Amino acid sequence: MSPGDGQPGASHPEASHQEVRQGSGQGVTLALRCLSVLAVLYTVYFARSLLMPMVVALFFALLLSPLVESLKRFYVPRTLSAILILCVIGGPLGLLASQLAEPAQRWATAIPRLADELSQHVEDLTQRLAPGEAPTPPEPQGFTFFGLFGDDESDAAGVSGGSNADPGISEKLKQGGLEAMIAALSAAPVMIAQLLTALMLILFLLIFGSGLFVTWVNVFPHIREKEHSIDLMQSIQRELSRYILTVSVINAGLGLVVASALWSLGVEDALFWGAVVGMLNFAPYVGPLIGVILLSLAGVVQYGLALSALLPALVYFSINMLEAQFVTPVVLGRRMRLNPLIIIVWLVIWGWLWGAVGVLLAVPMLVCIKIAAKQTRVMNHWVDLIETRA
Repeated sequence: MSPGDGQPGASHPEASHQEVRQGSGQGVTLALRCLSVLAVLYTVYFARSLLMPMVVALFFALLLSPLVESLKRFYVPRTLSAILILCVIGGPLGLLASQLAEPAQRWATAIPRLADELSQHVEDLTQRLAPGEAPTPPEPQGFTFFGLFGDDESDAAGVSGGSNADPGISEKLKQGGLEAMIAALSAAPVMIAQLLTALMLILFLLIFGSGLFVTWVNVFPHIREKEHSIDLMQSIQRELSRYILTVSVINAGLGLVVASALWSLGVEDALFWGAVVGMLNFAPYVGPLIGVILLSLAGVVQYGLALSALLPALVYFSINMLEAQFVTPVVLGRRMRLNPLIIIVWLVIWGWLWGAVGVLLAVPMLVCIKIAAKQTRVMNHWVDLIETRA
């Protein structure tokens, strides 16, 4: 065999080794990406008490920055304008929160009472459906599955009346409601600290955020197109501010319309329920479902177990359907075009990470990521996937 004949055969092992190296390199890259995603999720989950006020402050700073810039054109210092804007917005919000504190506390105590009444109805219905059921024979004395030793008195009590031996559903619900209230009270100092932190961050972002970004672009040498970077950031800021402001106005309008409709029906604490459904509307699909459940419980508390108890939930559902099908698509247009399945998965992930706050912030964060990706023209494939419609 000539050397020329053997040359092609000798190159096959080198090509196969190169393909193996490329395959192993791709596998290592995929593994590193998966580990990076898990590390980010781990960090976001365990640092949520630190990150939540920062994200909330960033959203409010994006919303209020155009106002600060507008006042700056009239030679109003950024510090003064930021303080005035926070006072103008925070004053009515604080007054509204003080007015809603009493109804919130009242409904927080009414829900466990309603659960107690419903459980009592369930127990009565169960007894009526099985009137001739024979009593359960006593268990033999000795070691049981739970490691308890029976005696004659406890067995007799268990045969004569099961409610004396084992607490009923209502008692368990009362205990669960008490534990939830204690958990809420214990979390109050942390929530107050996070609120104060968010307010301080909003103030300093409004005062120093814009100048800090411009200085960062001009100082760091790896940013070559400095003017383009500043213009791009300002464009993203305008789009995000417009979106957050639009969604906030729509949700506030929804809350006012629902509160007016419930007030005309004579529903108690209509303003409180309007504020609740307006806040829940930041979480599509999940928020309206929770709102329907809460208003159904409120109807049962006020009207009892009757068909009229469903009227507040039906009114809210009808108004929400009109808003979701006509108002929001017309006002927001393509900025709100998101795939419903991606929204649900995103809500589940952030609900697991940050709880109720994560559910409320999930969709605004997703829209902000999408707007930033479209403005920077990166991750175009992911943007197309997020915008996919059925």
